[in-house]
Amino acid sequence: MLYMTSLILNIYMVNCWYLYQLMLSIMFMTLLMKVNLSMSFSYIFYDFGLDFISFGLVILCIIILNLMIISSNLINLGSNSMSFLSVSLFLSLMIIMFFFSLNVFFMYIFFELSLIFMIIMLLGWGYQPERLVSGFYLLFYTIFSSLPFLLLILYLYMFSFSFFFDYLSYFSGSFLMYFIFMFSFLVKAPMFIFHFWLPKAHVQASVAGSMMLAGLMLKLGGYGIIRFMFIFELGFNLNSYITYSFVIWGSVLVSLISLIQGDMKMMVAYSSVSHMGLCLLGLLSMSFFGLVGSYILMIGHGICSSGLFCLANIFYFRLNSRSFFMIKGMILYMPSLTMFWFLLCSFNMSCPPSLNFIGEVLILSSMISYWELSFVYFILVSFLCSCFCMYLYLYSQHGMYIYLFSCSIGEAREYLISFIHVFMLVCFVLLTDLF
Repeated sequence: MLYMTSLILNIYMVNCWYLYQLMLSIMFMTLLMKVNLSMSFSYIFYDFGLDFISFGLVILCIIILNLMIISSNLINLGSNSMSFLSVSLFLSLMIIMFFFSLNVFFMYIFFELSLIFMIIMLLGWGYQPERLVSGFYLLFYTIFSSLPFLLLILYLYMFSFSFFFDYLSYFSGSFLMYFIFMFSFLVKAPMFIFHFWLPKAHVQASVAGSMMLAGLMLKLGGYGIIRFMFIFELGFNLNSYITYSFVIWGSVLVSLISLIQGDMKMMVAYSSVSHMGLCLLGLLSMSFFGLVGSYILMIGHGICSSGLFCLANIFYFRLNSRSFFMIKGMILYMPSLTMFWFLLCSFNMSCPPSLNFIGEVLILSSMISYWELSFVYFILVSFLCSCFCMYLYLYSQHGMYIYLFSCSIGEAREYLISFIHVFMLVCFVLLTDLF
């Protein structure tokens, strides 16, 4: 945390864009070497700590932040590049502190502060004027859901006289308490019905904003449910079937909605809602396999969707369009990039041996143990997910290219970003024994 803070303080003194990316890479390697994974907790101090659940998400945060800096090359050429870098580092610091928090009140504070910096990034470096509307969507959805959650935290303090997770306990099956707790995190996850802010924010955000939204902001909801589900255990057992019903139907409907999209970023955004719906189904089943499967799928989806947004931005940078009606025959225009499109679309549809496949198999077993007929909906969601991933790949890469005799070999930076996304997905598959 001191390392990140010192980087932020030095931004306006040392005006070197890629120096900060190098420093973040050093922090990533240091964290991998120093953490003692043989212990259940490490680095516990001043209400903050690192355990198995938060470790992978912090690593994911640093990876996404590195890739954001590499992919935002156009912002680097502008006059306000250091402001963008400071906002990105502040946002990442708030998310890392959220994952580190062992105190409920601190978690709530960093949960809200991350929203402020996300809106600044969306309004400051978005593309179209409609980003103002999407910023208001994001702001009011979060405020409407999080203010009751603050009251719930204060009520838990009166009940347990502590803000620490280890001391909090609540032995009531009250549906109102369960709804207030779930509502705040289901908006961030997001669950179907509460997802309207996500496609709008994705379409209007820059590539870095989309990577941060898909790779990290959606994981705040899943991580919050993991932390609180053990406090409201009785409420989960009595009331989770209601949320389970909404999520399982919503995943099917969102998958159908994504099949009719004409915008590449909109399709990837709706696929994020579908995949996070599967994560929620694993968590709502209240089983060990569901918890581990949701955690693995969150990490896999964070890297995979970030890579797809990067690839969509590479085409948008050259053709000034994200429409499937304009972007056709890209295998003729940028043939070297087609392999990365194929790999990331395959990982997104959970082809083995991807990280998403391992997570979905574990989630499927937990869903069947929760309700036997869940496999019907799971098969339907998986089939529709495969359909829109194939639609994304085939419609963009094949077909008649509109600019007949034009070709682009791409930049080394773009191939580096695509390679790192695929490489990290493969590395996490080889490290699944840690989970």
